[in-house]
Amino acid sequence: MKEREYTNGEVTVVWNPKACIHSGICVKGLPEVFRPTVRPWIRIDKASTQDLINQVKHCPSGALGFYMNNEKDKTTEVLETKVEVLENGPLLVYGTLHVTHKDGSKEIKNKTTAFCRCGASNNKPFCDGTHAKEHFIG
Repeated sequence: MKEREYTNGEVTVVWNPKACIHSGICVKGLPEVFRPTVRPWIRIDKASTQDLINQVKHCPSGALGFYMNNEKDKTTEVLETKVEVLENGPLLVYGTLHVTHKDGSKEIKNKTTAFCRCGASNNKPFCDGTHAKEHFIG
């Protein structure tokens, strides 16, 4: 599944389903916008631009991103680099990261990147939510 974009004219929210670990943080934060059982699942017109941006910034996997439509640079804001260990979940790294994979391929991750701590992810080094099914404790 490829990335999808939802815009209110001022901001565009970008969703990358491959990166989504289904933490539900978006749904809990703005349930009137993020509705996983309905299509389209994002109703961007149900919240203010600032509320959308604030919620997207809380996405632990980086599956949600945004860009301001009136800016030439369509990359999201770069955050100060910080690391957070989620209880029984992934290692979250905030900021712009240059990731080199074991096969030598490289990619840049912006905002929040969730790294697997349980060892069971099918998307290593990134978390895919498998820790919940495996009842990971850590």
